[in-house]
Amino acid sequence: MSIARDARRVLAEGPAAIAERQRAHLAEIVAHARARSPYYRDLYRNLPPHVDDPTLLPVTGKKLLMARFDDWITDREVTRDRVEEFVADPDLVGERFLGRYLVATTSGTSGLRGLFVMDEHNMAVHTGLGSRAGGALGVGDVFRTLAHGGRTAVITAPGGHFFTVAGTERFRKDNPLVGRMLRVFSMRQPLPELVAELNRFNPASVAGFLSVLTMLAGEQETGRLHIRPALVIPGGETVTPEKAERLERAFRAKVRPSYACTECGFLSFSCAHGWYHVNGDWAVLEPVDAEHRPVPPGEPSHTVLLSNLANRVQPILRYDLGDSVLLRPDPCPCGSPLPAVRVQGRAADVLMFPGVHGELVSVSPMLFGTVLDRVPGVEQFQVLQTAPATLRVRLQPADDRVWQAVRDGIDRLLADSKAENVTVERAEEPPRRGPGGKYRRVVPLSA
Repeated sequence: MSIARDARRVLAEGPAAIAERQRAHLAEIVAHARARSPYYRDLYRNLPPHVDDPTLLPVTGKKLLMARFDDWITDREVTRDRVEEFVADPDLVGERFLGRYLVATTSGTSGLRGLFVMDEHNMAVHTGLGSRAGGALGVGDVFRTLAHGGRTAVITAPGGHFFTVAGTERFRKDNPLVGRMLRVFSMRQPLPELVAELNRFNPASVAGFLSVLTMLAGEQETGRLHIRPALVIPGGETVTPEKAERLERAFRAKVRPSYACTECGFLSFSCAHGWYHVNGDWAVLEPVDAEHRPVPPGEPSHTVLLSNLANRVQPILRYDLGDSVLLRPDPCPCGSPLPAVRVQGRAADVLMFPGVHGELVSVSPMLFGTVLDRVPGVEQFQVLQTAPATLRVRLQPADDRVWQAVRDGIDRLLADSKAENVTVERAEEPPRRGPGGKYRRVVPLSA
């Protein structure tokens, strides 16, 4: 049976069928990891032969796994050096690594760069579960989408192997006819140029970081942007009801936020009632406290543990994702039998700077990550806006050559954004954790 057909069938059968699929898929991926990954073989040596309960597994995380990258991978041909060499070439974005894998990079809230390799099975599950998210559109929305030629605009940071870019490029290469309707727009370009490009493209759906879509909502409200998408998909940052309502009013479109990550791109889809429904047959999401103990439904967690049950080349099992989530304690009014969560973390606010002609210009916090993640030697950073035209940068390690590259990158970003006379200062102190124990990488003046 195809993954898409089984995805529809398991929803019709209800929570018991979802739980059964989850146990079966978990047992399969754990057995595969133990057999093929030296890291997991050692980590799981004292576990029972058959494991279908995620709470029996030790907790993992990005820092630990990246340090053991070559032992973590189940394919002995995949090494960290070969992956690093691949992602260093921007011309290879979306191409198949070793002829069979998609590679994506990320940094996450800790500032630690991640290298993620996805096999064809993972991508097939991603595609197969896509029909669940498609249920967001009604008949009228479908006609509106067709009237715009089905065009989709993905607004992100090109030039790197980020999942939104690499995944889009892979889809375009594998599906050339449909791929023509999908276009990536750079969030790095000045806002007027982005607005002009979107007006010409006239998309049926728009996806991007919440902070960028919020800036575009302002342009739509003034009339400079005049697109009429049927669907707006904000992601990467926490979408409050107020922010979702503003996007809905500005674009007169359905707003369906996205909660996913490079580690599990098919993690969830959102419903009309503001909840994210976790694709529980192929992913496990465990809200836990600071000691990794379960948090009851209805209470916000300290963090959340993720298990991707589809990726066989780089198994991600009980992986500390770092987000705070709240699990809905009762059935969702939308009728979906899948677990429903709300996300408390991933908040980010737009930074405002004086512009060349005295106006205020907006810069998404995500842009600092896309620039500084590519600076060699950076382990962690924090950018704090301490005044309207002052940025203070906390850096680890405190190396003079790394600092100069960081400063040059920020200066170019501000210049490209048309920000004027912004002072970039080097902090003596290293990056600091917030009250919840997490690093906030970019802190705007209003925070």
